[in-house]
Amino acid sequence: MSYKNTFIRVSTDCPTDHAIVPVSTRPAKPAHLIQYELLSQAPYRYNHEELLFEVHIRHKQVPKEVVQERRQELWEELFSKPHPCLRASALPKKYGWGVHYDEQWKIAIYGMDSPDYQRFTASTDVQLLNAMRNSRK
Repeated sequence: MSYKNTFIRVSTDCPTDHAIVPVSTRPAKPAHLIQYELLSQAPYRYNHEELLFEVHIRHKQVPKEVVQERRQELWEELFSKPHPCLRASALPKKYGWGVHYDEQWKIAIYGMDSPDYQRFTASTDVQLLNAMRNSRK
């Protein structure tokens, strides 16, 4: 699911009170770390589908040559099944990152302790949603 002019706040049961840069000791990076790298290095470059695709090919370590040759096929295969929105991502659920979708459906992240995060959460110009909770309490 993609949003337009929407800000996703961190989960109400987020275990941190500030934004944390995710890290991993595993050789293959987890999806939330790849999301963080892409969105922090290139804010508003990706829409939801583009981000999911880029995370997928990096997470699965699909060689660039294969992506170039079979991009459309890989895209169709990936999106033949539904995928959760970023409300379910570990970034806003566990690491304290808010997610902004602009007017062109492009995405950027903002740490919950940043002035931009506070500006978005106080704004009446964007739809505000909470990230999904970590538990069902």
